[in-house]
Amino acid sequence: MKAPGDSRAVARAAIQLSMTASREEEAELKEKLLQQEIRGAAADYGGEFVQSVIKIVERAVVAAKREHVIGDTHHEEGAVAGAAREAVSQVTAKALGLSVGGKIGVARQGEHVAVAVFFGIGLVHLNEVCVGMGHRAV
Repeated sequence: MKAPGDSRAVARAAIQLSMTASREEEAELKEKLLQQEIRGAAADYGGEFVQSVIKIVERAVVAAKREHVIGDTHHEEGAVAGAAREAVSQVTAKALGLSVGGKIGVARQGEHVAVAVFFGIGLVHLNEVCVGMGHRAV
């Protein structure tokens, strides 16, 4: 049986992954997280917010599977998808009708899965910056 994990540590890891500035920084962070028995994944995204919602959820699930953060079970895929939807819903009021771009971070330790989205929202250089967080237990 796996250890239950620490939901706050997993949430912190997802936020940190979503805020990495490069693939190199992301890879270094994933290595550090593995030392704490936290698996991580990240993916970039961008586009008009409403049209991007489903893409963000899909990319979170695909990245989590690709990096072996989750397996192929419906429970694990659903946990990541639900946490991603929750993260996105937290920034909907600011992002509705605008363009978004940023990064998704996914982290897991034991039964805890967290998804963070780090958004730049707006037009050209007039951006708002937001972070959304979702958590599920598998």
